[in-house]
Amino acid sequence: MAEPPETAPMEALESPTPPSYSSSYPKPQPIPSSSPSPPPSSMSRLWRPAAQRNLRNQWSKLASHRQQWASSSSSGKSHANSLVNVHLSQRYMPSLELGVLNDMPDIRKKACRKLCKQQELYRIKLLSSYKDMVAAVTQMVNACRSMRCYQTGTSNSTLVQFSNSSGDQNDTGDGGGVSVFVFLSISSHEKLAEELVRMFIMELNVKRLLVLEFLSISCEVPQDIGLHWGDQLYQGEFDNLSTLNLFSEETCEPVPPKLMDRKSDTPAVQCKNQPNPEVLQVYLTTWLAEVNINVHRRNIFSNWRGNACQPHISYSWKKNHWV
Repeated sequence: MAEPPETAPMEALESPTPPSYSSSYPKPQPIPSSSPSPPPSSMSRLWRPAAQRNLRNQWSKLASHRQQWASSSSSGKSHANSLVNVHLSQRYMPSLELGVLNDMPDIRKKACRKLCKQQELYRIKLLSSYKDMVAAVTQMVNACRSMRCYQTGTSNSTLVQFSNSSGDQNDTGDGGGVSVFVFLSISSHEKLAEELVRMFIMELNVKRLLVLEFLSISCEVPQDIGLHWGDQLYQGEFDNLSTLNLFSEETCEPVPPKLMDRKSDTPAVQCKNQPNPEVLQVYLTTWLAEVNINVHRRNIFSNWRGNACQPHISYSWKKNHWV
C-alpha cells in the first residue's frame, strides 16, 4: 500500500525592514502536532538575521558617536588654547610694551576688560564642548548595552518580532550563545564594545580634570577659593556621570581620574586660578594626547564596520588580549 506523501513545512519568509530597533517576521507554521510552538531551529533562522542587523546598527552608532567625540574634543582643545592665550595676554599686560599706544589714556585697563570678557566667552564654549563629550560617551554606553536581540510579542501573534529591549526575563537575547557573525557570539561583541567604550569613559574623566583647571583660570587677583573636584560643572552633570559609573555614592562626588588599568591615588583637587604658563602647556598637551585611548585598539575597532561585520584582527582568547 502506497504511503501518503509527506506535507512539507512552510518556510518562513523574511520581510524587509528598515534599520530600526525592532524587526518582524512571519511566524513559521509548524507541522500539525500536539505542540503549538515552532521548532527551535526555525526560530533560530529568524533570530539570527535580526541579531545581525541589530549588531550592525549598534556598531554603526558606536562609530558615529566616536566621530562626535573627536569633533567635541577638537573643539574643546581649540577653546582651551584660546582661553590660555587670552589669559596670558591679560596677565602680562601691565609689563607689555605698547609703543605709541602707551600714551593713550586707560589703554591697559580697557584691554584687560576686553580680555576678561573673551576669557568668559571661551569658558562657556569649553564647557559646552565638555557637555558634548559627556553626551557622546553616554550614547556609546547605550549602544553597547543594546546589542542583544530579544523576541517580543505574544504567542497568538502571526508575526515573530525582535527588539533590543527585553520583554521576557527568560530570554537572554543572545540566541543561546550561538555565533552571530562567523565565530563571535553576541556576548563576544559586547565584550569588545565594552573595551572600546571603557577607554573613552576613562579619558572623559581626565578631560573633566583639565576642564576644571581651565575653568578656574581667572583674570582677577589670585583668590583662596577655586573650583573643587566635587563641584558640579553644569546642571545634571552628576546624573550623567552616574550613568557612566564615574560618580561615587559613598563620597557624593565624581570618581578621581586615573590612567587605564591603574589605581587612582589622586588627592582632593582644588584648582588654582592663575597657574604657571608651563603647567598650562602641559594641560593642553595632555588634552591632545588622550592618554587613556589606545590608538592601535581604536583603529582595530574601525574594521568592525561593513556588511560582514567581521573584524580583520587577531585575538588570543586564552590570554584574553589583543595580539
